[in-house]
Amino acid sequence: MKFNEVTALVTGGASGLGKATVELIVESGGKAIIIDQNEEKGHALAEKLGNHNVLFKKADVTSEDEVTQAIKDGINQFGLLNTVINCAGIGVGEKVVSKDKVHDLGRFKKVIEVNLVGTFNVIRLAAEQMIKNDPNEEGERGVIINTASVAAFEGQIGQAAYSASKGGIVGMTLPLARDLARSGVRVMTVAPGLIDTPLFGGLPEMARNALGAMVPFPSRLGYPEEYAMLAKSIIENPMLNGETIRLDGAIRMQPK
Repeated sequence: MKFNEVTALVTGGASGLGKATVELIVESGGKAIIIDQNEEKGHALAEKLGNHNVLFKKADVTSEDEVTQAIKDGINQFGLLNTVINCAGIGVGEKVVSKDKVHDLGRFKKVIEVNLVGTFNVIRLAAEQMIKNDPNEEGERGVIINTASVAAFEGQIGQAAYSASKGGIVGMTLPLARDLARSGVRVMTVAPGLIDTPLFGGLPEMARNALGAMVPFPSRLGYPEEYAMLAKSIIENPMLNGETIRLDGAIRMQPK
């Protein structure tokens, strides 16, 4: 898909991986619809990049009504929707049993609901619109990029909920790609490693450097812009479909 033809819905698009991706989309000539819960950051980014290029909609990815309305508003403004990049997600660190405390079931359900169910909710509602697009010369009508994590493969102690949610995203990548192939919609997943997102923003510099040193090469935290670069490559390369790509500098996470 040519980038000047891209109109992308980016969840979690007001910060971190999503923000870097929105910025690269606009820089490359595309349009973006941001879904995020943070109104201040969302509106600020839209204003910075130009409201003719970016539409911000406050929405919960688990809400059918809110996502449907965001998609409708985006299509009304830009004419179509042909790309989805799912970056919205949450995490919780909690052992199954810790001293006299057992893992809270509500928190487990919440992580699954946002990360896995929310991702699928956006996919299904966006795909419904994508299949109506006119195909390009490759027969392509759209591309969907989901965000998993290396925790899907090497979850650490305390990551049962997070790893389960991200493993679910990896697990549904191929069946979704097969399902939507007949409509010319590709589905890919990126599994980032240690990326310098707001999650690590509150850590002291020494702690951030220690985390970066765990990465074989380059021995540092990844940059959100590197995620955006990979997303751009996936969008532009029509043969990338049904696969999960690790973006991790060859790290393999230890138990803790």
